[in-house]
Amino acid sequence: MPTKTEPNLPAPDDKAFQDFYPDDVAWCYGCGRLNDAGLHVRSFWEGDESVCRYDPGPQHIAVPGYVYGGLIASLIDCHGTGTAAAAMYRAQNRPMDSEPPLRFLTASLHVDYLRPTPMGVTLEVRARVKEVTGRKVVVEETLHAGNEVCARGTVVAVLAPDHLFVPRG
Repeated sequence: MPTKTEPNLPAPDDKAFQDFYPDDVAWCYGCGRLNDAGLHVRSFWEGDESVCRYDPGPQHIAVPGYVYGGLIASLIDCHGTGTAAAAMYRAQNRPMDSEPPLRFLTASLHVDYLRPTPMGVTLEVRARVKEVTGRKVVVEETLHAGNEVCARGTVVAVLAPDHLFVPRG
């Protein structure tokens, strides 16, 4: 795996939400473990919150010293949809490796950029599930650089219809 993602790897016995995605839906640029060119966003429960930590690489620059806003939006987006899947499994009292698999898509992404996000700092995205109803999950998130909250976001995620995913081969 590329050096840029090594800090985002969990302990060997710990699996990220995205590790449970079936191979045919694990290609997302942001969170797909099978996309060699992707960001490899990885999300985990920490109590009632989910957390994602990410170390931006030099290619994620906006202006010297600061992170590109598109990366921030991608982290909030993919961490939100991963959290939505994990929350729906919890709501259904099912393990994440049970059938049928649950995969979510973004219906709405809202990001407020509160201050410039510095390079050279591990970014931490924390999320809380605000609503789980039917096929929809609403997730509210904050992106931190050190002790500073740099962005807030809301993801409305919807359960993906089966016909959207065709096995790659």
